[in-house]
Amino acid sequence: MNTIPELIKHAKELMDKAVGNTKRELATIRSSKATTSLLDLVKVDAYGSPMPLNQVALVAAPEARLLTVQPFDKSLVPAVEKAIRDSDLGLNPSSQGGLVRVPLPALSEERRKELVRLVHKLAEEGKVAVRHARGDVIGKIKKLEHVSEDDKMRAEKDVQKHTDAHTERIDSLIEGKEAEIMEV
Repeated sequence: MNTIPELIKHAKELMDKAVGNTKRELATIRSSKATTSLLDLVKVDAYGSPMPLNQVALVAAPEARLLTVQPFDKSLVPAVEKAIRDSDLGLNPSSQGGLVRVPLPALSEERRKELVRLVHKLAEEGKVAVRHARGDVIGKIKKLEHVSEDDKMRAEKDVQKHTDAHTERIDSLIEGKEAEIMEV
């Protein structure tokens, strides 16, 4: 990476990753509607090692306040139930044959506010990652040799433009998730 366009492209890629990670993390935060991504971080003790739930079971959201989990191996039903119960999601699953039903209780006002604070914390981490990418690339631009100061300044402005755009994307993710959580 010795040219300005390569450095700017690299910064944009890093910023895109930061926004993508933030979006994935926000998807795992519970809102008033059932989404299958809610259980993405749940690990099931299967076959002697912790495995992501979506690798050992099919997760579906048949109703607005219900998730169903159908393990591929019926012997994993108790382990799936335990993993969901032990997660920090505050869920109480129950099994019926080979199917685990996970009803989503209504969120209290206090719990909604906690979740909004968590959304802001995760979003801030995403913004920090975006700013870190900016700082890293601007530092490399300043060290470039055989490049005019004007070109360096233009490149820095371009990187800042990308930084602002990615920060705005994270802000819109926050707004959407916050509205989803506060919806009664």
